[in-house]
Amino acid sequence: MDPERKSGYRTLVMSVLMSAYGPVILGLGLRVGHSSTQIADFVRRTAELLALIVALIVYAATNRADNMDEAQRGDLERKGNLFTGMVMCVSGGSMLLLSALSAGGDKGNVVPALAIAVLGVIANSVFWRRYTVLYHRQGNAILGVQARLYGAKTTVDVCVTIALAAVLAMPGTQAAYWLDKAGTLLVALYMIRCGIRTIQEQTAAVQ
Repeated sequence: MDPERKSGYRTLVMSVLMSAYGPVILGLGLRVGHSSTQIADFVRRTAELLALIVALIVYAATNRADNMDEAQRGDLERKGNLFTGMVMCVSGGSMLLLSALSAGGDKGNVVPALAIAVLGVIANSVFWRRYTVLYHRQGNAILGVQARLYGAKTTVDVCVTIALAAVLAMPGTQAAYWLDKAGTLLVALYMIRCGIRTIQEQTAAVQ
């Protein structure tokens, strides 16, 4: 594997490692807080971690195998990216369902989820930039979709941060309730939009 591809591989590994803590801490945080945005964020981060693991496996397989032709490599990359797109859509749909089923009232302690969201804004913006640079250098489809995923993750984490900050600052109020709902809706719709766009692009590539 040449230095450029090694750089892409290392970036994917770091993405998986840095994304792994989010679902764990948010899962523990759900024991003390039950904001609909917090629950939706847990579902989203868990789904995204799975998509990142698949992307890492596909990238490693397509760049380490010397006997793989371009058609096989392209087919594997499309399947990996299709999976990422489907994960985005399923994640967004799950958030909408959870938001609809979520009741009002006290949301509990949302500080752990808020801390994860703030850290997510910082880390995801760094990875967004990194994947964008790598994609322009290599033109690798896996890296291109990861750049889009991290762009979506950064935008979503900003929305989650605002919604959870409102819940923390105005606990039990109608304003916090509706901001929480709005945060979940924005997160869900943005993920679904990015997922559909990714699926359409990968489907069009084989037609």
